[in-house]
Amino acid sequence: MKRHNSLCRMVLLGLVLSLAGVVYAQRTINRKLIVNGKTVSAAVVQLNGHFYLDVETLAQITNGAVTVDPNQIALTIPNSNADATIPQPVPGLSKEFASAALEAVAEMKEWKGALATMVTYGLAVDGTWAQAYQDRVHTSLGQATVAASTNSDHSALRLLNAQYTNLANWAAGVIAERQALNGARTVDPNSLQNDPQLTKISNCGRFLNGMLVSRVFADNANCN
Repeated sequence: MKRHNSLCRMVLLGLVLSLAGVVYAQRTINRKLIVNGKTVSAAVVQLNGHFYLDVETLAQITNGAVTVDPNQIALTIPNSNADATIPQPVPGLSKEFASAALEAVAEMKEWKGALATMVTYGLAVDGTWAQAYQDRVHTSLGQATVAASTNSDHSALRLLNAQYTNLANWAAGVIAERQALNGARTVDPNSLQNDPQLTKISNCGRFLNGMLVSRVFADNANCN
């Protein structure tokens, strides 16, 4: 009888120790839970060296949803990268920049037209006349530069400056020919139409005008 009682006590003691071990192994730890840099109130359970979080708590933290069915538990967590796949609208050209840039394009067109007329009719040219057109373009470009405020403005300004550089280089060549009394361009009635540099400048001018009117930036190979 005594032996039976001793055996019962040993079994009971073993059960108590086992339950104590389970309770210890599954204890709720008192630690902060930080998700994406934000501290949240949630109980974390440690079991066999691993940490576990309640499913409903996880859904609340991640703005998700839990659906409990007889045979399954469905956890839906929003995709944090979903917004990154949606194209963001590109800011358009500012009204102030577009207006100033259109003035610069108009001044460059007038400068190009005056040079083309000089070539067509073999007119004489002097430094003062040529500089006057270039100075007006410089002034317009300066105003456009000051007005540029958005990323699109600065991108368009780059094209505008490239157009000016191309036009200035072409103008310098034409004026040098006239000052050297080289009338080859004037003699050839198709010299302007067959000039690839002038064609590129004209195409860029038309492109810039359309882009600035629409106030939506775009790139174009003729303006580089």
